[in-house]
Amino acid sequence: MPSPIIILASDSGWHTDQLCRAVRARGHEPLLLPWEGNVSRLGVGSGISNTGHAMAEARAVLPRIIPSGSLEQLIYRVDTLHRLEAAGVRVMNSGRAIERTVDKAWTSAILEQAGLPTPETVACERADDAFVAFRRMGDVVVKPLFGSMGLGMTRVSDEDVAWRVFRAVEAMRGVFYVQRFVDHGGRDLRAFVIGDQVLGAIERTADDWRTNFSRGGKVAPCTLPAEWAVLAVRAARAVGAEYAGVDLLPDGHGGVYVLEVNGIPGWEGLQQATGLDVAGAIVGQLLA
Repeated sequence: MPSPIIILASDSGWHTDQLCRAVRARGHEPLLLPWEGNVSRLGVGSGISNTGHAMAEARAVLPRIIPSGSLEQLIYRVDTLHRLEAAGVRVMNSGRAIERTVDKAWTSAILEQAGLPTPETVACERADDAFVAFRRMGDVVVKPLFGSMGLGMTRVSDEDVAWRVFRAVEAMRGVFYVQRFVDHGGRDLRAFVIGDQVLGAIERTADDWRTNFSRGGKVAPCTLPAEWAVLAVRAARAVGAEYAGVDLLPDGHGGVYVLEVNGIPGWEGLQQATGLDVAGAIVGQLLA
């Protein structure tokens, strides 16, 4: 029996269905396994198994959304990817790329180090330091370090509201990620990068400042200016992602910010708007 392509996921759904279809279309057998099923052994019977399947025997491993959990659980799940890669298993995206993109503060630092334009941002642990940053910037978006789909983000431009938000984050022992709000007129762009090119891009619009498709934002296909496409590819390359969703935010003066890089991106909105076979392109890159 040929080696399967393992898709690690928290649950089945539209994205895993698309990936399974694309894997079968290329003559391979998909195997959908839960993150929680990974068992790592050392010494006798050394290796990683999942619900009775030897992970090292896979043709490749494709991580999908990592389920929420404790810090220990999250670290263990990514460490599993590191160990599989060390054993010679093809993993996409790599554990390293996922680590670099799951943490917004680290992603922003990597983008800046790569010379990419990013909005002014402050990350800190004390509410007082966050408040100093807010007072200097005046209008900010407070984001959780870990998260996607616009969940947990709060725009703050009032001092009383800022104080309450910061104290709430402090009470939860969170880390503050405070980013200057860029007035984008309810419009931003998502570029889907695979390998060294932009597969496709969409414009996302909403009445709200959050334009995420998952929050009801409208999407339409768009063609990126060549220099913006180069920025998107550079951003994915900077974090080591073979495929990524790169969020671009026009600055209102003809330029653009690289806002975020998602190392386990969704693509339902992109596929709906463009008709592209995104899962097929992802699997093609995986098997290249």
